[in-house]
Amino acid sequence: MLSTTRNAGRTTGSTPHYRLPKVRFSKTIAATLAGTLMSLSLPALAADLEEIQERGYMEVATEDNYAPFNFIEGGDAKGFNADILEELRDYADFEIRQEILPWTGLLAAVSNDQYDMALTGASVSDERLRVFNYTPPYASAQHFAIKRANDDSISDVDDLSDKQVGVQAGSVLLSRLPELETMLEDDGGELGEVVQYESYPEAFADLANGRLDYVIDSAVPVNTLVASKPDVFAKGPAVSGAGYVSWPIPKDSPELLAYMADFLNHLKENGRLAELQEKWFGESFTDLPEKPLTSVEQFHELAGLDD
Repeated sequence: MLSTTRNAGRTTGSTPHYRLPKVRFSKTIAATLAGTLMSLSLPALAADLEEIQERGYMEVATEDNYAPFNFIEGGDAKGFNADILEELRDYADFEIRQEILPWTGLLAAVSNDQYDMALTGASVSDERLRVFNYTPPYASAQHFAIKRANDDSISDVDDLSDKQVGVQAGSVLLSRLPELETMLEDDGGELGEVVQYESYPEAFADLANGRLDYVIDSAVPVNTLVASKPDVFAKGPAVSGAGYVSWPIPKDSPELLAYMADFLNHLKENGRLAELQEKWFGESFTDLPEKPLTSVEQFHELAGLDD
Protein backbone atom coordinates (compact mmCIF):
# COMPACT_ATOMS: atom_id res chain seq x y z
CA MET A 1 0.00 0.00 0.00
CA LEU A 2 1.30 3.44 -0.89
CA SER A 3 2.34 5.40 2.16
CA THR A 4 0.42 8.61 2.88
CA THR A 5 3.29 10.43 4.62
CA ARG A 6 4.29 13.43 2.49
CA ASN A 7 7.87 12.45 1.72
CA ALA A 8 7.31 8.78 2.43
CA GLY A 9 9.76 6.47 0.79
CA ARG A 10 11.54 3.23 1.23
CA THR A 11 15.17 2.49 1.81
CA THR A 12 17.21 0.16 -0.35
CA GLY A 13 18.67 -1.54 2.67
CA SER A 14 17.93 -1.92 6.35
CA THR A 15 17.00 1.30 8.12
CA PRO A 16 18.52 1.85 11.59
CA HIS A 17 16.09 1.69 14.49
CA TYR A 18 15.82 5.13 16.08
CA ARG A 19 13.87 6.10 19.16
CA LEU A 20 10.37 7.48 18.67
CA PRO A 21 9.53 9.80 21.58
CA LYS A 22 7.59 12.31 19.51
CA VAL A 23 5.41 10.14 17.24
CA ARG A 24 1.77 9.96 18.23
CA PHE A 25 -1.03 8.09 16.53
CA SER A 26 -4.71 8.90 16.90
CA LYS A 27 -8.24 8.05 15.86
CA THR A 28 -7.94 10.86 13.31
CA ILE A 29 -5.14 9.03 11.52
CA ALA A 30 -7.13 5.78 11.60
CA ALA A 31 -10.14 7.55 10.13
CA THR A 32 -8.01 9.08 7.39
CA LEU A 33 -6.66 5.68 6.43
CA ALA A 34 -10.16 4.26 6.42
CA GLY A 35 -11.24 7.06 4.09
CA THR A 36 -8.35 6.27 1.77
CA LEU A 37 -9.44 2.63 1.61
CA MET A 38 -13.03 3.63 0.93
CA SER A 39 -11.84 5.72 -2.03
CA LEU A 40 -10.68 2.58 -3.78
CA SER A 41 -14.26 1.82 -4.79
CA LEU A 42 -14.82 5.15 -6.57
CA PRO A 43 -15.14 5.23 -10.39
CA ALA A 44 -11.89 5.39 -12.37
CA LEU A 45 -11.32 8.61 -14.31
CA ALA A 46 -7.67 8.38 -15.32
CA ALA A 47 -6.77 8.11 -18.97
CA ASP A 48 -3.83 8.48 -21.29
CA LEU A 49 -3.44 11.49 -23.57
CA GLU A 50 -5.55 10.30 -26.51
CA GLU A 51 -8.59 9.64 -24.35
CA ILE A 52 -8.09 12.96 -22.51
CA GLN A 53 -8.10 14.78 -25.84
CA GLU A 54 -11.20 12.88 -26.99
CA ARG A 55 -13.20 13.66 -23.85
CA GLY A 56 -11.94 17.27 -23.84
CA TYR A 57 -10.55 17.60 -20.33
CA MET A 58 -7.86 16.40 -17.93
CA GLU A 59 -8.58 15.83 -14.25
CA VAL A 60 -5.72 16.82 -11.91
CA ALA A 61 -5.51 16.36 -8.16
CA THR A 62 -3.90 19.12 -6.09
CA GLU A 63 -3.71 20.05 -2.41
CA ASP A 64 -3.93 23.34 -0.52
CA ASN A 65 -1.73 23.03 2.58
CA TYR A 66 1.91 22.69 1.49
CA ALA A 67 3.53 26.08 0.99
CA PRO A 68 5.21 27.12 -1.23
CA PHE A 69 3.90 24.40 -3.59
CA ASN A 70 0.14 24.72 -2.97
CA PHE A 71 -1.65 26.75 -0.29
CA ILE A 72 -4.64 29.04 0.31
CA GLU A 73 -4.21 32.73 1.16
CA GLY A 74 -7.13 35.09 1.54
CA GLY A 75 -9.41 32.43 0.07
CA ASP A 76 -7.34 32.13 -3.13
CA ALA A 77 -5.08 29.32 -4.31
CA LYS A 78 -1.42 30.34 -4.20
CA GLY A 79 1.95 28.73 -4.75
CA PHE A 80 4.19 27.33 -7.46
CA ASN A 81 1.70 24.75 -8.67
CA ALA A 82 -1.18 27.23 -8.65
CA ASP A 83 0.80 29.37 -11.10
CA ILE A 84 1.79 26.28 -13.08
CA LEU A 85 -1.86 25.29 -13.35
CA GLU A 86 -2.63 28.58 -15.08
CA GLU A 87 0.30 28.07 -17.43
CA LEU A 88 -0.96 24.58 -18.23
CA ARG A 89 -4.45 25.91 -18.99
CA ASP A 90 -2.94 28.33 -21.50
CA TYR A 91 -0.78 25.61 -23.03
CA ALA A 92 -3.26 22.73 -23.33
CA ASP A 93 -5.82 22.34 -26.10
CA PHE A 94 -8.22 20.74 -23.64
CA GLU A 95 -9.83 21.81 -20.36
CA ILE A 96 -7.91 21.32 -17.10
CA ARG A 97 -10.19 20.39 -14.23
CA GLN A 98 -8.78 20.62 -10.72
CA GLU A 99 -9.87 18.92 -7.53
CA ILE A 100 -8.27 19.79 -4.19
CA LEU A 101 -7.70 16.80 -1.91
CA PRO A 102 -6.02 16.33 1.47
CA TRP A 103 -2.45 15.08 1.06
CA THR A 104 -3.18 11.90 3.00
CA GLY A 105 -5.36 10.51 0.22
CA LEU A 106 -4.05 12.33 -2.84
CA LEU A 107 -1.46 9.91 -4.20
CA ALA A 108 -3.64 6.90 -3.41
CA ALA A 109 -6.47 8.46 -5.43
CA VAL A 110 -4.18 9.11 -8.42
CA SER A 111 -2.64 5.64 -8.25
CA ASN A 112 -6.15 4.21 -8.21
CA ASP A 113 -6.99 6.00 -11.51
CA GLN A 114 -9.45 8.48 -10.01
CA TYR A 115 -7.40 11.36 -11.50
CA ASP A 116 -5.11 11.66 -14.49
CA MET A 117 -2.15 13.03 -12.50
CA ALA A 118 -1.11 14.82 -9.31
CA LEU A 119 -0.07 18.45 -9.70
CA THR A 120 1.61 18.86 -6.34
CA GLY A 121 4.96 18.85 -4.54
CA ALA A 122 5.73 15.12 -4.38
CA SER A 123 9.27 13.93 -3.69
CA VAL A 124 10.57 11.05 -5.79
CA SER A 125 11.11 7.82 -3.87
CA ASP A 126 11.63 4.12 -4.51
CA GLU A 127 8.15 3.29 -3.30
CA ARG A 128 6.43 5.83 -5.50
CA LEU A 129 8.44 4.94 -8.60
CA ARG A 130 6.98 1.44 -8.40
CA VAL A 131 3.51 2.98 -8.83
CA PHE A 132 4.12 6.18 -10.83
CA ASN A 133 6.34 7.67 -13.47
CA TYR A 134 7.49 11.21 -12.76
CA THR A 135 7.82 14.17 -15.10
CA PRO A 136 11.28 15.74 -15.29
CA PRO A 137 11.90 17.30 -11.86
CA TYR A 138 11.05 20.96 -11.31
CA ALA A 139 12.75 21.37 -7.92
CA SER A 140 15.54 19.88 -5.87
CA ALA A 141 14.73 17.74 -2.85
CA GLN A 142 18.32 17.38 -1.65
CA HIS A 143 18.41 17.24 2.13
CA PHE A 144 20.00 19.93 4.30
CA ALA A 145 20.62 20.47 7.98
CA ILE A 146 18.74 23.36 9.58
CA LYS A 147 20.41 24.91 12.60
CA ARG A 148 19.69 27.81 14.95
CA ALA A 149 20.72 31.12 13.43
CA ASN A 150 23.09 31.86 16.31
CA ASP A 151 24.74 28.41 16.36
CA ASP A 152 28.31 28.83 15.14
CA SER A 153 29.23 25.24 16.01
CA ILE A 154 27.75 23.86 12.74
CA SER A 155 29.23 24.80 9.38
CA ASP A 156 30.29 21.49 7.77
CA VAL A 157 28.94 17.94 7.81
CA ASP A 158 31.71 16.93 10.23
CA ASP A 159 30.24 19.33 12.80
CA LEU A 160 27.06 17.22 12.97
CA SER A 161 28.85 14.28 14.55
CA ASP A 162 27.18 12.99 17.73
CA LYS A 163 24.63 15.83 17.69
CA GLN A 164 20.90 15.24 18.21
CA VAL A 165 18.84 15.49 15.01
CA GLY A 166 15.11 15.80 14.37
CA VAL A 167 13.39 14.34 11.30
CA GLN A 168 9.85 13.46 10.19
CA ALA A 169 8.79 9.90 11.00
CA GLY A 170 8.22 7.55 8.06
CA SER A 171 9.73 9.99 5.57
CA VAL A 172 12.15 9.91 2.64
CA LEU A 173 14.35 12.12 4.81
CA LEU A 174 14.47 9.42 7.47
CA SER A 175 15.06 6.66 4.94
CA ARG A 176 18.10 8.47 3.55
CA LEU A 177 19.77 9.10 6.92
CA PRO A 178 22.23 6.25 6.22
CA GLU A 179 23.84 8.59 3.66
CA LEU A 180 24.64 11.09 6.42
CA GLU A 181 25.76 8.26 8.67
CA THR A 182 28.25 7.16 6.01
CA MET A 183 29.51 10.74 5.48
CA LEU A 184 30.20 11.07 9.20
CA GLU A 185 31.81 7.65 9.59
CA ASP A 186 34.15 8.32 6.64
CA ASP A 187 35.67 11.16 8.67
CA GLY A 188 35.71 9.32 11.98
CA GLY A 189 32.44 10.73 13.30
CA GLU A 190 29.09 9.16 14.09
CA LEU A 191 25.41 9.90 13.74
CA GLY A 192 23.94 11.17 16.99
CA GLU A 193 20.56 10.49 18.53
CA VAL A 194 17.69 10.67 16.02
CA VAL A 195 14.34 12.00 17.26
CA GLN A 196 11.37 11.35 14.98
CA TYR A 197 8.46 13.78 14.80
CA GLU A 198 4.96 13.43 13.43
CA SER A 199 5.14 16.97 12.02
CA TYR A 200 7.86 19.47 11.23
CA PRO A 201 6.46 22.46 13.17
CA GLU A 202 7.03 20.49 16.37
CA ALA A 203 10.59 19.66 15.34
CA PHE A 204 11.33 23.30 14.47
CA ALA A 205 9.93 24.42 17.84
CA ASP A 206 12.26 22.01 19.64
CA LEU A 207 15.20 23.22 17.55
CA ALA A 208 14.45 26.87 18.31
CA ASN A 209 14.17 26.06 22.03
CA GLY A 210 17.48 24.19 22.11
CA ARG A 211 16.06 20.70 22.59
CA LEU A 212 17.61 19.60 19.27
CA ASP A 213 20.92 20.46 17.63
CA TYR A 214 19.60 20.41 14.06
CA VAL A 215 16.69 19.28 11.88
CA ILE A 216 16.85 17.74 8.40
CA ASP A 217 14.49 18.85 5.64
CA SER A 218 14.63 19.14 1.84
CA ALA A 219 15.85 22.15 -0.14
CA VAL A 220 12.61 24.03 -0.84
CA PRO A 221 11.09 23.86 2.68
CA VAL A 222 14.51 24.78 4.11
CA ASN A 223 14.74 27.88 1.89
CA THR A 224 11.17 28.87 2.77
CA LEU A 225 11.68 28.44 6.52
CA VAL A 226 14.98 30.33 6.64
CA ALA A 227 13.61 33.18 4.51
CA SER A 228 10.58 33.52 6.79
CA LYS A 229 12.53 33.35 10.08
CA PRO A 230 16.14 34.41 9.40
CA ASP A 231 16.69 35.47 13.00
CA VAL A 232 15.73 31.99 14.25
CA PHE A 233 16.98 29.46 11.69
CA ALA A 234 19.87 29.10 9.24
CA LYS A 235 20.62 26.67 6.42
CA GLY A 236 23.39 24.20 7.20
CA PRO A 237 25.33 21.70 5.08
CA ALA A 238 23.86 19.23 2.59
CA VAL A 239 23.38 15.81 4.21
CA SER A 240 22.33 13.70 1.21
CA GLY A 241 22.93 13.23 -2.47
CA ALA A 242 20.51 14.59 -5.05
CA GLY A 243 16.76 14.41 -4.58
CA TYR A 244 13.88 15.57 -6.75
CA VAL A 245 10.36 17.00 -6.63
CA SER A 246 8.09 16.32 -9.59
CA TRP A 247 4.57 15.41 -10.73
CA PRO A 248 3.49 11.75 -10.45
CA ILE A 249 1.61 10.20 -13.37
CA PRO A 250 0.28 6.61 -13.41
CA LYS A 251 2.51 4.07 -15.16
CA ASP A 252 -0.21 3.29 -17.72
CA SER A 253 -0.19 6.87 -19.14
CA PRO A 254 3.10 7.15 -21.07
CA GLU A 255 1.72 9.61 -23.64
CA LEU A 256 0.52 11.95 -20.90
CA LEU A 257 3.98 11.71 -19.30
CA ALA A 258 5.58 12.78 -22.60
CA TYR A 259 3.05 15.62 -22.97
CA MET A 260 3.82 16.99 -19.51
CA ALA A 261 7.55 16.68 -20.17
CA ASP A 262 7.07 18.76 -23.33
CA PHE A 263 5.08 21.30 -21.28
CA LEU A 264 7.93 21.64 -18.78
CA ASN A 265 10.42 22.03 -21.61
CA HIS A 266 8.20 24.79 -23.04
CA LEU A 267 8.37 26.62 -19.69
CA LYS A 268 12.15 26.23 -19.59
CA GLU A 269 12.59 27.61 -23.11
CA ASN A 270 10.47 30.70 -22.51
CA GLY A 271 12.07 31.37 -19.10
CA ARG A 272 8.84 31.02 -17.15
CA LEU A 273 9.99 27.98 -15.15
CA ALA A 274 13.05 29.82 -13.81
CA GLU A 275 10.85 32.82 -12.93
CA LEU A 276 8.44 30.69 -10.92
CA GLN A 277 11.26 28.79 -9.21
CA GLU A 278 12.84 32.06 -8.09
CA LYS A 279 9.46 33.44 -7.01
CA TRP A 280 8.40 30.47 -4.90
CA PHE A 281 11.57 28.52 -4.04
CA GLY A 282 14.09 31.32 -3.67
CA GLU A 283 16.36 29.89 -6.38
CA SER A 284 16.20 28.39 -9.85
CA PHE A 285 17.43 24.84 -10.22
CA THR A 286 19.52 24.64 -13.39
CA ASP A 287 21.06 21.18 -13.01
CA LEU A 288 17.97 18.98 -12.70
CA PRO A 289 17.46 15.89 -14.91
CA GLU A 290 15.76 16.73 -18.19
CA LYS A 291 14.11 13.35 -18.76
CA PRO A 292 11.16 11.73 -16.95
CA LEU A 293 12.00 9.44 -14.05
CA THR A 294 10.57 5.99 -14.69
CA SER A 295 12.48 3.45 -12.60
CA VAL A 296 14.13 2.96 -9.23
CA GLU A 297 17.40 2.11 -10.98
CA GLN A 298 17.40 5.38 -12.92
CA PHE A 299 16.63 7.35 -9.76
CA HIS A 300 19.43 5.67 -7.81
CA GLU A 301 21.93 6.39 -10.58
CA LEU A 302 20.96 10.07 -10.76
CA ALA A 303 20.95 10.51 -6.99
CA GLY A 304 24.15 8.55 -6.40
CA LEU A 305 22.37 6.15 -4.07
CA ASP A 306 24.29 3.09 -5.26
CA ASP A 307 27.75 4.62 -4.91
